[in-house]
Amino acid sequence: MSNSINRRSFLSTSLGAAATTGLGAAAASELTAAEDKQHASATPKKQKPIQNDTILHARKVALDILKPTPKQLEHGLQLHADSLVFDSYGFAPRAAVDGDRLAAAIKENASPAELKDMREDMSMTRCVTDPAEQREFKEAFDAAGVTCIFQNAGEEGQDPLTLVKRLARFTYTTDMLADFVSKAVTPADIQQAKKEGRHCLYLTGNGVPLTQQWVTTTDEMKYMQIFYQLGIRMMHMTYNRRNMLGDGCAEPANAGLSDFGRTVVAEMNRLGIIPDVAHSGWQTSLETAQVSDRPVVASHTTCASLHHHIRSKPDNVIKAIADTGGLIGICCIPRYLGGKGDISALLDHVDYVVKKFGIDHIAIGTDVAYSSRNGALERKKVPRAPRSRTAWRSLWPADPFVETPNMRISVSWTNWPLFTVGLVQRGYSDSDIQKIIGGNILRVCEQSFS
Repeated sequence: MSNSINRRSFLSTSLGAAATTGLGAAAASELTAAEDKQHASATPKKQKPIQNDTILHARKVALDILKPTPKQLEHGLQLHADSLVFDSYGFAPRAAVDGDRLAAAIKENASPAELKDMREDMSMTRCVTDPAEQREFKEAFDAAGVTCIFQNAGEEGQDPLTLVKRLARFTYTTDMLADFVSKAVTPADIQQAKKEGRHCLYLTGNGVPLTQQWVTTTDEMKYMQIFYQLGIRMMHMTYNRRNMLGDGCAEPANAGLSDFGRTVVAEMNRLGIIPDVAHSGWQTSLETAQVSDRPVVASHTTCASLHHHIRSKPDNVIKAIADTGGLIGICCIPRYLGGKGDISALLDHVDYVVKKFGIDHIAIGTDVAYSSRNGALERKKVPRAPRSRTAWRSLWPADPFVETPNMRISVSWTNWPLFTVGLVQRGYSDSDIQKIIGGNILRVCEQSFS
């Protein structure tokens, strides 16, 4: 399908949602007419407007908060459609599990580990094998208008055998659906995908693969190059808890980067892997930036000055990251955003970074995913499992912030076009918006790539 036809469907769908709120009916009519005239000679078959109630409801919730004028809405949607949009950390749309298969596995006494792997595999690959899930996967991707996702393709931890599983699943998905969503291995691949009207995934891992034999530092790091060769372009230094590289954000000691952690950062710089401190402690984040010779990122975080949270970053850390040429990706998690916890809070954090640290050091790393509407029905088929202890990676302080459904819905992943509309409302120039929604993280990838 051509880029122009994808853009047309995306715009008409977005404006259709706006019309349901009474905010964008005029813009919808005007832009649809303009698009009809512009693409009257297009030969590909028109894509049907999206009829997904979940996507449309999310748009309505966000628009009720933003309240853009028709002109702002039209301009923002057009700019989003025309721009290279790069989520600095996120997830491709998730498929529903196969409830019958899971129920049968439970009946056959499958272990909790087996069931966890089955669920992950289904959510990441049924967009290939199930026609209904594939349709919804494509519908959500097109609705978001996202060119590339820095895709979480490594389960949390350091064990190479654990980390390789998600990498395999997303490699499989992009191999099988390459005409729609490909695996990007260079920054140029991302730009080419935009030119061709396709989507792509640039892969990141939630940990540095280590042998964990602790013989020599060289031997310990040997899988880093292997994972780079397999397509991983960014790695978490830590994931919430302490590891051999440094303290994670949930460690009260906040001890910082270890000697070995400094060695790992140097190896990342040599290979062309971006150090990501999104889940690292503040001191670990600061010291990673101080010792790195290439850009460092906190790919999905928030600003501690606006809302203090262990997953946020204070000003001195943000400045150190910016000084490397790196950036802060603002996430779409209400309890990390604080304040109103909605799309307006997301934009407040963007504003803060831009005003204090500059337009070149900000991105949006959603850290949320669109989930198939079939999920609830399939989950009902699966017997309820007994409640388990809190996972190691999730051991962190209690958080009193109360999220509401509308907060979460307003920053839904498919509302990406309205993030751009919101930036138009905030008075950013088109060129600056294009940096925020994709240009900055693409630059970091280009400066880091070896």
